[in-house]
Amino acid sequence: MADLFDNAPPAAPSGRAAPRPLADRIRPARLSDVIGQARILGRDGPLGAMLAAGSLSSLILWGPPGVGKTTIARLLARESDRHFVQISAIFSGVAELRKVFEAARIRHDQGQGTLLFVDEIHRFNKAQQDSFLPHMEDGTIVLVGATTENPSFELNAALLSRAQVLVLERLTLAELELLAQRAEKELGRPLALTAEARDRLLEMADGDGRAALNLIEQVMAWKVSAKLDPDQLAKRLMRRAAKYDKSGDEHYNLISALHKSVRGSDPDAALYWFARMLEGGEDPRYLARRITRMAVEDIGLADPAAQRHCLDAWALYERLGSPEGELALAQAVVYLALAPKSNATYAAYKAARDLARQSGSQMPPAHILNAPTGLMKEQGYGAGYAYDHDAEDGFSGQDYFPEGMKHPVLYAPVERGFERELKKRVEWFAGLRRKRRGEQAK
Repeated sequence: MADLFDNAPPAAPSGRAAPRPLADRIRPARLSDVIGQARILGRDGPLGAMLAAGSLSSLILWGPPGVGKTTIARLLARESDRHFVQISAIFSGVAELRKVFEAARIRHDQGQGTLLFVDEIHRFNKAQQDSFLPHMEDGTIVLVGATTENPSFELNAALLSRAQVLVLERLTLAELELLAQRAEKELGRPLALTAEARDRLLEMADGDGRAALNLIEQVMAWKVSAKLDPDQLAKRLMRRAAKYDKSGDEHYNLISALHKSVRGSDPDAALYWFARMLEGGEDPRYLARRITRMAVEDIGLADPAAQRHCLDAWALYERLGSPEGELALAQAVVYLALAPKSNATYAAYKAARDLARQSGSQMPPAHILNAPTGLMKEQGYGAGYAYDHDAEDGFSGQDYFPEGMKHPVLYAPVERGFERELKKRVEWFAGLRRKRRGEQAK
């Protein structure tokens, strides 16, 4: 039975082989030839260990574009002696899947295993993802799915429980250089670039091996009499846009990096991640909101002015717009990074919410309840309430928690910034409270 999904290239009309892209011409023939991903491909890595044991399980390869997901899947099929079938979740539906499973079942009955590579597997809906499960369980197929999206959010729990997730990383500049050398060997000549321009070219690829090879192929096609410098290269090639999806992993990864850089008091790193998000097309209003949240969550009362700085920067952005207003947000980022840090109020708030949930609907103590009616007075509402302004030091020391509840300590200010002063006040009131209650006990 002919397999419609092997992706064999069609013959050229003239009978001659069609030109092959550079990326295809230097595709590795063995896993040991793959550039990058040594952490998973090495002898002690998960794939190396599986192949050594002769036991290949279903996999999800998660990583950015151009890091070798398709190549690794092909080589896994070759080195495990399985038939390789490739489909794309973008172009395949239920009918195509049925044909793939039926062909794999026939091969299985004939003693031939099938490695089914599914590109963009996260594009399949729940029912389509579930359709793989029985064929994975009975050994008809070994599934290797590729995705650029976080599998935790995009793939069914049932599918994830039957497959190991392997994270592939973007290629380093050193690995892209090895790729460039391999391309030069295949093409039989070096790149006509100065050392600085060569570095610039590899930086343009942004960790994407396929993009690097495409750029190299473009440069190799130019007719130049001397090596090009970085400026000459920049005139001929546009820099590749940085990977950034405003609704995907990159969005959350970068805002996390910005937030943690601010929390870690590193203004340089904070400005870098702030700029990365702007360059990626992030809405400055989203950044204004998140920056203000950082002031509340990580600085708090250690520097009460931080919140005001953020709100002012937000208002300035609304007045000035882009790009001038983004400078005001940048100033707020720097201010927050250098401000004293405290999450004491944030921690106290969360503890108070937990305590409120646990304590249910206990009434406030009767002495702090208002008694606007005679009946309420008869019930003891307001009885024994001490008006703090009439007390010594303007502090009565009464208990304001529900009767029978031990007075918890929720707010614990730190010895940083303005909270140093607040800590003194907390300790002073705590001492007065002990003194007042001691006097009342007598």
